[in-house]
Amino acid sequence: MKENSRPINVGIGDLMGFAWPITAIASITHRIAGVVLFVGIGFGLFALQVSLSSETGFEGLKSMITSPLGKFITWGLLSALAYHFVAGIKHLIMDTGVGETLEGGIFAARASLFFSALLIALAALWVI
Repeated sequence: MKENSRPINVGIGDLMGFAWPITAIASITHRIAGVVLFVGIGFGLFALQVSLSSETGFEGLKSMITSPLGKFITWGLLSALAYHFVAGIKHLIMDTGVGETLEGGIFAARASLFFSALLIALAALWVI
């Protein structure tokens, strides 16, 4: 009988040593951006409630958003929105039948990463 050399449990070290295809990276980051946006909606609704509660609440929220941590969180949410938007457009284009080959998928993944990086850099300039 042949001994099975496959690992029984896959750990983080095994996943980090794996060469992920760019299409997988684009897909996973699209899902992560969606989760970040979902959580960010909760923070946004809370911020809206605080800002509408009173003038002092608005001023407090304004000071939190203009702090370095607030700017970083704002940039993070804008980054997730930019990437999720660009990847969503990529999916809409691919749903029409364009780029369904492996080469087309790789090109679309690279293009979505490039354009989202451009939008993320612009968001950083805007928030600062």
